[in-house]
Amino acid sequence: MYNKEINMNNKIENRKINDCNSAKPRVSEEKKESDCNMFEGMISIRTVLNTGCKNRRIIKLLYARERKNKNKREFRWLTAEAKKYGFAVETPPRCEIDKLALGTSHGGVIAFCTQREYPNLDVSFVERTKRTGFYVLIEGIEDPFNFGYALRSVYSAGADAVILSRRNWMSAAGVVCRSSAGASELAEIAVSDGRDAAVLFRSLGFKVICADMTENSVSAFDVSLKLPLLLIIGGEKRGISKALSDEADSVVCLEYGRPFPEALSAASAAAVLSYEILRQNREKKQN
Repeated sequence: MYNKEINMNNKIENRKINDCNSAKPRVSEEKKESDCNMFEGMISIRTVLNTGCKNRRIIKLLYARERKNKNKREFRWLTAEAKKYGFAVETPPRCEIDKLALGTSHGGVIAFCTQREYPNLDVSFVERTKRTGFYVLIEGIEDPFNFGYALRSVYSAGADAVILSRRNWMSAAGVVCRSSAGASELAEIAVSDGRDAAVLFRSLGFKVICADMTENSVSAFDVSLKLPLLLIIGGEKRGISKALSDEADSVVCLEYGRPFPEALSAASAAAVLSYEILRQNREKKQN
């Protein structure tokens, strides 16, 4: 009897292995990169759901069979959300999800979503989103992970909205959402030509501050960063275009603690500058 049970368990395990081995071959990196609206991991998917699916809808969610057995409460919540928002839920084995996923940190959960439409920047967008008067324009970041980290920093520091050029990394929305810990889905985002955005914000009474290392730049710690303000951040390789920097009221840089010839990553610069703006504008706590 004992041997029969062992043989039966071995057959079940072998069947699971064969199911995974006979599944579709791992998709190419090119194919996965083109699947820009695949969101991986519960943080990303929960963020999409917590927005009420107002920016994008989930079409289909894949939830690993193994995870379902261990996280029944979470699975019940997702099936309830699926009924509420009208998307399908499937429970394939984890190995099939691994073959579809871009990364390895998805935890056995991925979702296929619709594209998000981003409005053009105009006066009405600023009026609708203005809370503190802190806006950030990002251009020239060449890596979607760095881009996502920058979004995470400026959103957590309290930026009212983010302005992007028309060519941006939101075409890789799933990667950006994961690296931004969901901030890319929570943030108000508009698209615009950089120079046009600077001109618009100045016409609305905003100070335009450009972050760049030039002969004329001053330390961000020695300049007033009082709101309302538009902060312009560029990538560490290409930086900010001259046409855009010419529109700035001030060009600021970050002081280093020792001689160092290289630029910080855009995400690091975004974090330091955004929190310096937060520091200068915070209300002092009353005793």
